[in-house]
Amino acid sequence: MRRSIRLASMILGLALTTAAAPARAEWYQATSKHFIVFAEGNAESVKERAEELELFDGVFRYFQNVAARPEDESNKVTLYVVPNDSAVRRLYGSNSANIAGFYDGRASGSVAFTPQRGLGGEGSDREQARIVLFHEYAHHLLLGNFAAAYPAWFSEGYAEFLSTVSFDKETAWIGKPAQHRAYSLLHGDPLPASELLSVNMSTIRRDQMDGLYARGWLLTHYLTIAAPPERRAQFAKYLAAVNQGKPSVEAAREAFGDLKQLDKELNARLKGRTFPALRFGLDKLPKPVVQVRPLSPGEKAMIGLRMRSDRGVNTKTAQPILEDAIPIGARYPGDAVVQGWLAEMALDARRYDLAEAAADRALAIDPNSSQALVYKAQVLLNRAREAQTTDPAAWKEARSWLLKANKIDPNDAYTLLLFYSSFGMAGAVPTANAKQALARAHELVPQDDAVRFAYAHQSLIDDRVDDAKRALRPLAYSAHAAPDNGAARLLALLDAKKSGKEVVAAMEAEGAQGGGAD
Repeated sequence: MRRSIRLASMILGLALTTAAAPARAEWYQATSKHFIVFAEGNAESVKERAEELELFDGVFRYFQNVAARPEDESNKVTLYVVPNDSAVRRLYGSNSANIAGFYDGRASGSVAFTPQRGLGGEGSDREQARIVLFHEYAHHLLLGNFAAAYPAWFSEGYAEFLSTVSFDKETAWIGKPAQHRAYSLLHGDPLPASELLSVNMSTIRRDQMDGLYARGWLLTHYLTIAAPPERRAQFAKYLAAVNQGKPSVEAAREAFGDLKQLDKELNARLKGRTFPALRFGLDKLPKPVVQVRPLSPGEKAMIGLRMRSDRGVNTKTAQPILEDAIPIGARYPGDAVVQGWLAEMALDARRYDLAEAAADRALAIDPNSSQALVYKAQVLLNRAREAQTTDPAAWKEARSWLLKANKIDPNDAYTLLLFYSSFGMAGAVPTANAKQALARAHELVPQDDAVRFAYAHQSLIDDRVDDAKRALRPLAYSAHAAPDNGAARLLALLDAKKSGKEVVAAMEAEGAQGGGAD
């Protein structure tokens, strides 16, 4: 699921910053418990960025009472820091107007792209870039730690609420005013509660978007920090109703009562002189541990192509990336990372000969490269599928590479997903181990919609209806999904007392007729 943030002007007259990156800036990789950060600058500034992200992760977990999981270290978020938001938009591609950063949660490796510089003058660059990044990572945390569906206003409002987290020498702050939304809040479309609560991201009008973020932040802030206890209890009742499939406005009226009264409370809060915020000592958070290294010459030559590739490609768009990557790979045959990146680019372009050769070179340098082991497996899986082979030995060999990768890192979600998917590629019934691998991948990276749907589908096949419903609800009621999306249709069938197998039969019939499960 890709999330993006639209940044409104902080004050009138702010111009887009387009300054180039500082001369002689070097590329570094910072690695911490939850992140891999690629950025230009100096070692200390890149380290500070990763430390700040780890502190932010700690703030969320402390505030929401969510424990960190050791297995999260196997599924880190990769952050690419690019010079400015123009570079972000180029990476995002079509429909990128006003996009200042974006996030994509996936089993193959969640990624985020954020600008080095934000809106405004020199003093506000870092702050604006931090707001974008915290907003994006907030989506990752919300999706990964709470198995619930959230309406659009709260999904974006909560990300905005966390985007203003800040730190001083000994203190963390949460709930500070969203100054970057000041103009929209004070002079924009107020978007009354009846409209705010009914917004759907797939149908929202362009002129409502700023109001969604601004007013969504205001309502989230009010219900999370400033509202009386009875309003907070009503909010919990509202979310429960939404997750049972009740339309947002209907659920809101039942929970909150008169929505006009809710608007009056929000307007009064907005006109107040101060906004409450929470603070606590940094000693309550885990101390960040970050390793920083400069990119190798080969990695530095390849990093621009790596970002384009990791952003997401299809067979057509992968071709020019691969063509530019081949000579770089040839110059650095002894760099395992470069060869691994080249293998992925060749896989995307369906050049299996090049992909296998690059993966083999990476494994010759580093036999424990789980990345290269997975690419080697994918080459063999794709060849077997395209040949439509029924030879068990061919599939066993392909899976053997995944088993090697899994032995190195048992919690890598993509390896687990590929093991499960290999049975479908072979036209075979998945084994119990394969089903367990899928369930574990879903548990590790619930942010990946495709994994969630695959888990729900397998649960239906196995007639585990309650498990399927839990997996489908966040998809069905997602802020970014159409009201009649495939997951919602499946839930409707299940609510009509259909068995899992009956629902699967209906899915297959709909697919055969061209309906699809979208």
